[in-house]
Amino acid sequence: MHVNGTAYTREVEARLLLIHFLRDELRLTGSHWGFDTSNCGACVVWLDETPVKSCTVLAVMADGHRCSPWRAWNGAALLDPVQRGFAECHGLQCGFCTPGMMLNRPVAARPRPGPVPAQIREALSGQICRCTGYENIVRSVRWAAEHPG
Repeated sequence: MHVNGTAYTREVEARLLLIHFLRDELRLTGSHWGFDTSNCGACVVWLDETPVKSCTVLAVMADGHRCSPWRAWNGAALLDPVQRGFAECHGLQCGFCTPGMMLNRPVAARPRPGPVPAQIREALSGQICRCTGYENIVRSVRWAAEHPG
């Protein structure tokens, strides 16, 4: 599979989850492992062009695909619109759910006018944040939709 543009080949157990492959085998710890029940969404990664919960995907299922887990900002001068939205609208608190929230954002890519809060809430309904009431997260995604780049 290709992860963040780099090709990786490994032999893995058939039952190894993608989140554990990314974190334990490749040492890419930006995506978080939460409840291990697909309830929280902290482990969302992009598989090809689709956000998936990597605790529900076997690593072998990603064979031949492009995987894009969360990458830290690393002081990058240019943040993408969702990252900027989270910064502008205070869309994070402890940060545990943030990688999954930022990667589960297909609603932010919709053309203007941006999505209404109900659409954003529906798109993020599989994500759990224990710190907020989701208002700032919804504002962050809406901000990103209104400021696409």
